[in-house]
Amino acid sequence: MPQSDPGVLWGLVVAASQRSTSSLRGADVSVNSVELVRGSSLGGQLDDLCGRSVLLVIKDQLTAALALIELDGIARRLVLCPPDLPANHIPSVMATASVDAVVSDQTGSDIGAPNVGCFVPCSPILVSAYPQRHRRHQTEWILLTSGTTGLPKLVIHTLSSLAAPIRIGGPLGRTAVWSTFYDIRRYGGLQIFLRAVLGGGSLVLSSAGEATGDFLVRAGAAGVTHISGTPSHWRRALMSPAARRIAPQYVRLSGEIADQAILDRLRACYVGSRVAHAFASTEAGVAFDVGDGRSGFPASLIGQQGVDVEMKIEDGLLRIRSARTARAYLGSEGKTLADKNGFVDTGDMVELRGDRYYFSGRGDGIINVGGRKVHPEEVEAVINRHPGVQMSLVRARKNPITGAVVAADVVLKTELGSKSAAAETEALKREVLNACHAALTPHKVPAAIRFVPSLEVTAAGKLARFHA
Repeated sequence: MPQSDPGVLWGLVVAASQRSTSSLRGADVSVNSVELVRGSSLGGQLDDLCGRSVLLVIKDQLTAALALIELDGIARRLVLCPPDLPANHIPSVMATASVDAVVSDQTGSDIGAPNVGCFVPCSPILVSAYPQRHRRHQTEWILLTSGTTGLPKLVIHTLSSLAAPIRIGGPLGRTAVWSTFYDIRRYGGLQIFLRAVLGGGSLVLSSAGEATGDFLVRAGAAGVTHISGTPSHWRRALMSPAARRIAPQYVRLSGEIADQAILDRLRACYVGSRVAHAFASTEAGVAFDVGDGRSGFPASLIGQQGVDVEMKIEDGLLRIRSARTARAYLGSEGKTLADKNGFVDTGDMVELRGDRYYFSGRGDGIINVGGRKVHPEEVEAVINRHPGVQMSLVRARKNPITGAVVAADVVLKTELGSKSAAAETEALKREVLNACHAALTPHKVPAAIRFVPSLEVTAAGKLARFHA
């Protein structure tokens, strides 16, 4: 039988299989903890990967999850390649991470790595194999940032930093059925994967290219109790009739600013569920979650000492110090994550209103209107409060006088009637603009509003923002 003294993930799967049966469920294949203990997704080639820097280039999320469980504590370094990474970026990632082995459900030539020294195929169909799984390494977990342009940064985590916010074990964990719209190669999805595995619960994984409605139907059939996604994920989900096919106990938002409108809509849809929004980033880790039903977070969280996560505000930017933050950027000589006091600049701007801080947007995402600043997220929060609006994207539009003005693309909850579309369009635009005039200073009010059928969302689940 397999040893029970390997990497942390494998050891917990072994322990969970002795208490009860948890499972990892993909679109077509499901693997329970007992089956995983008795088999291998790597064809019994685990020893070939011992001590190596391993790049995971895997299309199927379930296969990726199985490989992560097997390789923790065996590989020296795990490089989690998200499925949307452009193929021409892979050679750079391999060079930066000193990759000397690839695990993939594709061929080496398909992924742009035909000459790698060690190539191990993987599959969700387990083979009987009992390799020696003694823990041999403190594995580094390398995550790629989700920037929209240029080469991604490679961020060094350990399982300890990734799992620091997670309570391991307990009866609730063993009965929970987790799911997420995220991909588990991204920080947000990885957090849910670890919550399920470390807690002894089950996990329902989405599949590449799977329609939102189909995923919700499958999650509902599996009895999902805990589910997470970005606000953009949830706005899309609520547009689907299948949103009612799940009945979660816990709904979690992270990755983007959770405005009051999306929190209210989720509470109305999932009556009795706990709706919480968390702040986390690949570099800073999980800072906190808020479950009081309000956007923003209590000002009392700032400046606390002797707590797991210390936070402060400098120049309007949120800074975090904790054991949850990443260790460093890989391959960036002299570029550290934290300042001399150990605080990581999140790049997220906040402002104090009353006894609460509210996120106003990214420091690098400001629209400059004649020298005056506009945070797109602030305007979107006002537009999204309109009862007829599902989601919106605020962007800069070039202007010869001010340099830029504010423009908004808006997705409505229902289509406009064909007979009076023009009249309805103008009436709705006036209503949205009136709401903006009432809540915002004049330079923040959109100069143009366009109704669109949909908005582009990145593979990381965030609105695709492009600044003019």
